[in-house]
Amino acid sequence: MSEASLPVDGRGDRLRPARRADLVPLPLEVAPLLLGAHLRTAVDGAEVTLRVTEVEAYHGRGTGPVPDPGSHARMGPTARNATMWGEPGHLYVYLSHGIHSCVNVVCGAQGEAGGVLLRAGQIVEGVDVARTRRPAARVDRDLARGPGRVGDALGLRHALHDGIDAVAGEPRDGAVARLWLRSEPVADFATGPRVGVAGIAGTDAYPWRFWIPGDPTVSAFRWGRGAADAARMLD
Repeated sequence: MSEASLPVDGRGDRLRPARRADLVPLPLEVAPLLLGAHLRTAVDGAEVTLRVTEVEAYHGRGTGPVPDPGSHARMGPTARNATMWGEPGHLYVYLSHGIHSCVNVVCGAQGEAGGVLLRAGQIVEGVDVARTRRPAARVDRDLARGPGRVGDALGLRHALHDGIDAVAGEPRDGAVARLWLRSEPVADFATGPRVGVAGIAGTDAYPWRFWIPGDPTVSAFRWGRGAADAARMLD
């Protein structure tokens, strides 16, 4: 597909289907490339497209030069984090606080754990569908403002859709997911500590959160348990 024939989104950005090779680098390298990307889902025939505006990188044990104490895979493989150790391009869908299904794009070489959490985004297609899934959202900017809301709006559920392939687009339990990347990555983005992550992993020692500055769908920052105290110790 030539550059001229690539689809264009509502903002004029050209998009191309994500390739497995795009997601082999470390999550910390892939994360900013996902800003402005589109994740499209069709769940039981209902379609929604999310334009990604905020992400966080997470590395598992032995992945990259810096241990990540905030990662689900920090202690090694478990039944919960198995998808993180698999082929890049699948989605790691985990349950947060026993309620919220959160969506990560698996990154890094197979056998090395890594993922990029989709923290927030704008619903650009299927707004009416997202509204039915997120009836508590008073305005459309809140439909996918926060990782639990992202999962709700997209219709992806743990554990039903954990491991779904967003590169090949293979169906899983009534759902299909496809990831599209910008042909030209977002040039201007902000970085900072991850939201709500406990201890030092939620401080400026890990500026592994990336977002599009000024976008109204970006979630508000909050300290995780003990993170503010850890940050003061770093000063």
